[in-house]
Amino acid sequence: MTQQGNNGTPARPELDDDTLAFARRVFQFARAGETAELATLFAQGLPRNLRNERGDSLLMLASYNGHADTTRLLLEQGADPELQNDAGQTPLMGAAFKGDLAIATLLLDHGAQVDAAGPDGKTALMFAAMFNRVEILQLLLARGADPAGTDANGLTAAQAAQKMGAADTYALLAQ
Repeated sequence: MTQQGNNGTPARPELDDDTLAFARRVFQFARAGETAELATLFAQGLPRNLRNERGDSLLMLASYNGHADTTRLLLEQGADPELQNDAGQTPLMGAAFKGDLAIATLLLDHGAQVDAAGPDGKTALMFAAMFNRVEILQLLLARGADPAGTDANGLTAAQAAQKMGAADTYALLAQ
């Protein structure tokens, strides 16, 4: 007999300690750039778009932490570069925030949408602008990012840069 949840749907089974420990190890592999370990797990059927309790995918964790080889593996294995975490951020937005040109380029080369926006309307270009990431800003513009796009508050990337005191990116966008 299936147990019922509060709303009449089947209750989800509780995960045992071993399963939870395994899941923590998998996410740590992505965070630490343990490419070979993840490749072995993928060969055994590990889902490519596995997400943690904050909605961070393996790709988000690897790319945010600057692990190009692991990011490449995940992308080549079919990880979704558009999968947003619970905060509405994509891996490209994370790379823009961190200022990691190599990771941003890798994500774009493997299908990340240059103008993807989170629920707040912010794009990778806006993150690059706000945090004065000149090289990322130039890359995104070269790949077709729209500098006239606005976030949920009606701010463009240039206005967001100005508001954050990001003088270099503001100067580039205000031209």
